[in-house]
Amino acid sequence: MSDTTAVKKKAGRITRHNKYGYIFLLPFMIVFIIFQLIPLIETIYYSFFEKYMSGLTQIGPNFVGLQNYGKLLTGGELGKYFANTMIMWVAGFIPQIVVSLLLAAWFTDPSLRLKGQRFFKTVIYLPNLIMASAFSLLFFTLFSTVGPIHSIAASLGLINSSFDFMQNTASVRTLVAMMNFLMWFGNTTILLMAGMMGIDQSLFEAAEVDGATAGQIFWKITMPLLKPIFIYVLITSLIGGLQMFDVPQILTNGDGAPARTSMTLIMWLNKHLYSKNYGLAGALSVILLIITAILSIIVFKVTASDEVKKG
Repeated sequence: MSDTTAVKKKAGRITRHNKYGYIFLLPFMIVFIIFQLIPLIETIYYSFFEKYMSGLTQIGPNFVGLQNYGKLLTGGELGKYFANTMIMWVAGFIPQIVVSLLLAAWFTDPSLRLKGQRFFKTVIYLPNLIMASAFSLLFFTLFSTVGPIHSIAASLGLINSSFDFMQNTASVRTLVAMMNFLMWFGNTTILLMAGMMGIDQSLFEAAEVDGATAGQIFWKITMPLLKPIFIYVLITSLIGGLQMFDVPQILTNGDGAPARTSMTLIMWLNKHLYSKNYGLAGALSVILLIITAILSIIVFKVTASDEVKKG
């Protein structure tokens, strides 16, 4: 009987202490509901309505069902801007993950005994602290027709003096990818380093004793154990890529030049919001949410296939 009473008292204390966890969660839940859940529900609701400005006249809201979705899916622009977004994201993510893996491997390899690691870690992370707008303005100034890089390249005969970096599809996409790479490779390096430092060093020592090369250790031990962090980096980078806005927006003055080949999905969404076409903007937001969810699930299923099978 005494044991039963003790168990009940212990359970009661645990229950009383649990309430503090809910109290600490309360501010987050309030902020989430007010600033995320309610706006999301309203966005989905208004996506079924016709609501826009025609001059100074407010049209709607008039219920139109799935008409807004039909316009977006059949117009051809959705596929074009989605392709633009993915091309610029992939072009920036591939060098980002390669450089980050190399740096993380070097910084976490005790045999190299690199000096000044703290300094270099700080330096590579600094671009992540710079505002994207500042980065975009800097690159716009450097690569404009009167910028220093344009002048140097033209004087060396690398480009024609009339060449405009901002009116060439390849150059604009390359600049956007380069800026995204510079801003985010430091953050990715820190995440991968954290994952590598969590791997048991005895595994590497055992592999070296068995005669494994550095390449074999990296691909057979480091990468499989780093997969959870790698999946996290890949999915978060994909979501960030689909939300790409500030860099191409400022670099091309919101036009997606040339001929909207650098127009992203969020830039297109911003066009609808700027013209106060809230119905189409809401529908595009929902479609973007669905695309992000589908791609994230596909990436997770593909990259985590081994873990899923084992489970």
